[in-house]
Amino acid sequence: MNTSRNIDKYREKYAVSPMRPLLAASVAGVDQAVVIPALAESSSLFRTLSCIAANPSSELRRALLVCVVNNHRPTVAAEEEIHDNQVTLTLLKELINGRTPSVAGPAALKGDLERIAGSGLRLGCIDASSADAEIPDRDGGVGTARKIGMDAALAVLNGRGPGGGVICCLDADTLVMENYLAAVHAHFSMTDDPAAVAGYAHQKPADPRLLAAICCYEIFLRAYVMGLSFAGSPYAFHAIGSTMSCTAEAYAAVRGMNRRRAAEDFHFLDKLAKLRKIGHIGTTTVFPSSRPSDRVPFGTGQRMLRFMNGGTDEYRLHDSRIFAILREWLAGMEADPDRGTEAILAAAREIHLDLKAYLDLSRFAIDWPVIRRNCPDPEHLRRQFHVWFDGLKTLRLVHHLSRSAFPPVPMFDGLKGLLDRMGQAIPSLEGIPAGIPEPDIQFRILEELRSRFPES
Repeated sequence: MNTSRNIDKYREKYAVSPMRPLLAASVAGVDQAVVIPALAESSSLFRTLSCIAANPSSELRRALLVCVVNNHRPTVAAEEEIHDNQVTLTLLKELINGRTPSVAGPAALKGDLERIAGSGLRLGCIDASSADAEIPDRDGGVGTARKIGMDAALAVLNGRGPGGGVICCLDADTLVMENYLAAVHAHFSMTDDPAAVAGYAHQKPADPRLLAAICCYEIFLRAYVMGLSFAGSPYAFHAIGSTMSCTAEAYAAVRGMNRRRAAEDFHFLDKLAKLRKIGHIGTTTVFPSSRPSDRVPFGTGQRMLRFMNGGTDEYRLHDSRIFAILREWLAGMEADPDRGTEAILAAAREIHLDLKAYLDLSRFAIDWPVIRRNCPDPEHLRRQFHVWFDGLKTLRLVHHLSRSAFPPVPMFDGLKGLLDRMGQAIPSLEGIPAGIPEPDIQFRILEELRSRFPES
C-alpha cells in the first residue's frame, strides 16, 4: 500500500533532517511502531523491551520497536550519559543481529536480554548519540528524540494498517501489559480516532516517602482531568508521553512531534485533539516510572524530586469552583456560539469577572470576529471555538483563576469537593481525618480513582 499525499508531504517538508539511519533486521509487513527515546537508560530499557516481548507472537510480528538512543554533544551531555548510551547501543545491535549479548551485569538484565532474544521481538535502533549524530544543542531533548523515532516509523509503516499505520510512544522506564500491542491495534482498527491515550498507573515504590510522592502527583493529575471532564472540555485527557498513540495520517496532519525538552506530549496531543477527539484505550495499562529526576524542568520526575526536597506544599488541588466556571463557559459557547463578541464577553462577565478578564488577556475580542466570519454555520463555529480555546488556553484559564480568585485548596478536601460537584464519591475518602492521610490510605484513594474514573 502506498503512503498518502499528506504523509509524503510531511516527509518532504517537515521530517527531521538529516535523517539518521534506522538499524533493523527487517521492516517488512510492519503496521505498528513503538518509539522509545533512551538517554542513559541501560539499566531500565531492557526491562521495558522484555515486557513488550511478552506480548503474543502474532502481535510482535506486526510491530517494530524503535529505540532512539540520544544525547547532546560532549560537554553539553555528561560523560557518563554518553558512555551509558554506547553500552545500550552495543546491546541493541547484538539483539538486532540475532545474538543474545553476553554481559557481566545483574542477573535481571541477563534474564531480560535472554527473553528479548528468544521472543521474536522486531527491534530497531537509531544512533543519536555517537559523534556527529547527536541531538543539536538548539533542540530540546525528549521531544527531538521522539520526533527522530516517529519520523523513522512513518517511513517504515508505508501506509499499512489503520490510519496508515499506528505509531506508539513509550518511555525507556515504562512497563506494559501482555496485551499492550493488541489493545492499541484493536482500538485504532475499531475507531476513527486520530490519537489515543492508554490507561496508566505509576509504578508503586516500596519506599513510603516515594509512595506518598507519587500518590500526591498522580492524584493531582487525575483530579485535573476529572475537572475538565466535569466541565465538558474536549481536552479532558492525560498528556503523558508513555501513554500516547496516533495514526500515521494524524501524525502527518499535525506536522509531527515537536522538539520541546519538556511538555512535548501535552503540545503534541493538544494539536491532535483539534483533528478529532482523543480516544482512551481502557483495555490495557502502561506503568510509567515513579523515580525522581531533574532531567526536565517539570513532569513526573521533577515533581517527585520537588516533593522529596520538601520545599513546596504539594498536597494542593485546583478549587473545584474553577471547573464549575469552565463548565458554564463551555456550555454557553456550545449552546449558542453564533453571537457577537460583546454578547459573549458580557455573558462571560456574568459567569465571573475573572473569566472576562482572562478572555481580554487572550485577545478574544480580536480573534472571535475573524473566526466567526470564516465559519459557514454554527457547527463549524463550535469546532473552531475549541480550536481557539484549546488545551493550553484551558490550562492557562485554570491557572489565571487560581491566582486571581480561587487559590489552591488542601488536596483531600479539594478532591471531596470535586467529587461532590460530579455527584460521585469514593469509599476511602469517607471519614478520613483532616489533613494528610498515611501513604497506604493515599494509595487506596488513588487506586479507587483509577478504578472509578479510568479515563481520568
